[in-house]
Amino acid sequence: MNREKSSGDLKDSEAVLQHLKDRMAEFIRQRDWERYHTPKNISMSIAIEAAELMEIFQWLTPEESTALKNDPKKFQHIKEEIADIILYCLSLANVLQIEVGSAILNKLESNEAKYPAEQFKGNYFAKE
Repeated sequence: MNREKSSGDLKDSEAVLQHLKDRMAEFIRQRDWERYHTPKNISMSIAIEAAELMEIFQWLTPEESTALKNDPKKFQHIKEEIADIILYCLSLANVLQIEVGSAILNKLESNEAKYPAEQFKGNYFAKE
């Protein structure tokens, strides 16, 4: 990955999860915030940021919520809230020494077993 790129130029296909985790850890270290970044505090921060994301969409119809991607100011706000959530998740993974890639793939495998495609295709509820 080219780490010299500006942050706005980094594509998901180029992002390295460990680099993102390291950048978050360095951000915390540089500010001497480690004592505040406990699992309890970080998990609460994730919930707070998720609520801020939900607030953007509150009271909108499904069509209005999808259309927000066409409003540059609101779309930027959405991206910032998503980034906040992910940054706190990376920080929690750092504190608890969680391998995020493995955790994600394990959860996907668990969901695949719990929600077989042939049984749940097109429906959130199991067919009898």
